[in-house]
Amino acid sequence: MICTEPPMYQGPEHYLDSDAAIGRVMAHARLLQKLSRRFEAIAPGGLRHAARVANYKSGKIVIHADNGAVAAKIRQMSQRLCNELSMGGAECSALEVKVQPRQNPYQTRTSTPKPLSGKAFGALLATAEKLPPGPLRAALDSLLQRAARTE
Repeated sequence: MICTEPPMYQGPEHYLDSDAAIGRVMAHARLLQKLSRRFEAIAPGGLRHAARVANYKSGKIVIHADNGAVAAKIRQMSQRLCNELSMGGAECSALEVKVQPRQNPYQTRTSTPKPLSGKAFGALLATAEKLPPGPLRAALDSLLQRAARTE
C-alpha cells in the first residue's frame, strides 16, 4: 500500500521555511551553524571553546571571544582562519573579533548591603515619623530596621 497523502505531522522547519522572510532568517541561521561547526573544527584546541561565531555579513565573520587574550590570538591568526573558513563554502574576506564574555544564567550575584550615612538615616527616620500609618510608612520602618549604618 502506497500512501499519497502528505504526513500529518510536519516539523517547525517546514512552517519556518514556507514564509519568504522567515526563510531568509532560517537560511542565515543555518549558515551560522555551518560556520560555527567549521570554526570549531579548525580553531586550535584552547581557542575553540573560548570563542564562537556570532554573525556573518557581506563576507565578514564576527567572532566573539571570552577575553582579550583569546581575541588577540584570533586576530593574529585571522588570515589563516579566514582562508580555512572560506574552504567551508562561505566567502570570508575579513574576521572581526570582539570581546564578549559568555553569560552564565546560573551564576548568582550576591548583593552587598550599602550602608546608609547618618544623615540619610536621620532624613528617612524623620520622614517615616511624619507619615500616617500605611504601606509606605511600614516599608520605610522595615528599611530602617534592616539598613546598615555608617558611623
